[in-house]
Amino acid sequence: MFNTTKLKTLSAIATVVLGCGMAVAQNGNWLMSGGDIERSGWNKDEHILSKTNVGKMKLLWKTKTDVYPQGLHTLMDPLVVQNVPTPEGPKEIVYILGVGDTLYAFDAKSGKPFFEHHFKYKAPEVEVRMGPDGQPRQMPAPPKDTRHYNFLNPGGSTDVPVIGEPDAKGVRPIYVIDGGGNLHTLSNVTGEDIQEPIKGGSTSKFALQLYKGSIIWAGRGGIFSAVVAPGPDYGKVTTSKGFGGGGGLWGRRGPVITSDGTVWTTTGDGPYNPSNPNNLVLGNSVVGFHLNEGHWEVKNWFTPPNWDWLRRRDLDPNNTPTAFNFKGKEYMAASGKECRLYLLDPQNPGGTADHHEPFIKTNYICNEAVDFASAGSWGAVSSWEDKAGTRWVLVPFWGPKHSQFHFPIENTPATKEGGVAAFKLVEENGKPTYKPAWVSRDMFRGEPPIIANGVVYTWGSGDDTQQVWPDIGLNFDSTNRAALSNHVTVYALDAETGKELWSSKDTITSFNHFTGITVANGKVYMSSYDGNVYCFGL
Repeated sequence: MFNTTKLKTLSAIATVVLGCGMAVAQNGNWLMSGGDIERSGWNKDEHILSKTNVGKMKLLWKTKTDVYPQGLHTLMDPLVVQNVPTPEGPKEIVYILGVGDTLYAFDAKSGKPFFEHHFKYKAPEVEVRMGPDGQPRQMPAPPKDTRHYNFLNPGGSTDVPVIGEPDAKGVRPIYVIDGGGNLHTLSNVTGEDIQEPIKGGSTSKFALQLYKGSIIWAGRGGIFSAVVAPGPDYGKVTTSKGFGGGGGLWGRRGPVITSDGTVWTTTGDGPYNPSNPNNLVLGNSVVGFHLNEGHWEVKNWFTPPNWDWLRRRDLDPNNTPTAFNFKGKEYMAASGKECRLYLLDPQNPGGTADHHEPFIKTNYICNEAVDFASAGSWGAVSSWEDKAGTRWVLVPFWGPKHSQFHFPIENTPATKEGGVAAFKLVEENGKPTYKPAWVSRDMFRGEPPIIANGVVYTWGSGDDTQQVWPDIGLNFDSTNRAALSNHVTVYALDAETGKELWSSKDTITSFNHFTGITVANGKVYMSSYDGNVYCFGL
């Protein structure tokens, strides 16, 4: 139910602002990871930064938060809202979630704190598992210093929130799941809960979706959703049925939604066994879910034919795909650690009855060494369309470009630690095909790009991605990697050639892990492991 006292307070604040005159433009917002439900990474509304002036960017502000690392995580993707009603007038505000269960808000102009909201919940009990002798065995308690946490399971709040539409007073809801699996609806003006939190039944490791009045996320056991629209169904949680797992659900930008409402995600390294329709085990796959008789059920999927070879080498398709229209038909672009680029038909992603035949697959773009930790494509695939109507697909990757894959434009220095590869989707003989366009300069771990006004914004995370060492073997203590990491470097590239137009050089002194870059209203936002938020602009 609604908290009416808080709603009255918010309305009073908004009324003061409206009385002073509130700007009507609302098109410069960045409200979710990837910018839209297709997770394109394309900001169509950015008109301030361009190829001609982006080279003049400088650091506008740097703000330190009190977030403390859990594993390698600290701060998630920044979100941006214009015309936030405040007693001082409408402001542009940046919102960013910290792994320590705190939502931070900053004035976009100055970087000064606007509010902080800290989530409180009962910590989960120490897990009990069955031992090899068939008896219950309590798992060891986690380290007291959270920097030592396993980087695969950092705990806390690692989802990217999503922001909804404003009410009549200009107040927007911010939806976020805390580390206890509780879904909150916060005011973007005060940071307070404006609806009762919903027990979601699962945390979300990656970004949330907002679709038709429900929050949708990938959790342990499948797809989850919760109704957040006011009304009798508020708080209704829908879980998955008939999905037997297979490596967990991945994709840093969270689930993708295609035009028919199907929710798509990727699965991690794990077994594949589709023999039981009531318990589909779909590791190393791109899986679509739909609502059926009150549950999310698997609708369709694509699994590479060499899935077992991939499983044995931990080369899962862990990227968030992206959806788009090309020549009047909807497609999805997907990639992963094996480092091929796929084109999938959402109506028939696997092509044949065995679900193993994509519409298109490229040769290997990278990962010639078959490295599961420090090579391959990670994070998310991005897509945009230029003024001539050409569809582009961008693939971030770690490690060097494959020696046998050639691009018409290969920027320098040549990729050694990572980069971004750009493709054009063109029609040949009546069918779409990928045409290599350019590969970027080298960057220390190429990360999912944002495209805005003819410029590609990406970054080298500086994250040391090694997981195995000669002296200690496979080890998931995050401090091993943190000690060896480099620093973040943000890049602005010409979207048509990949040529470097600007970089942050050594301005950012720490690395980051599994976060995102944001571009909105002439500003570029990035965060780092040491808890700093950076804003670059003209």
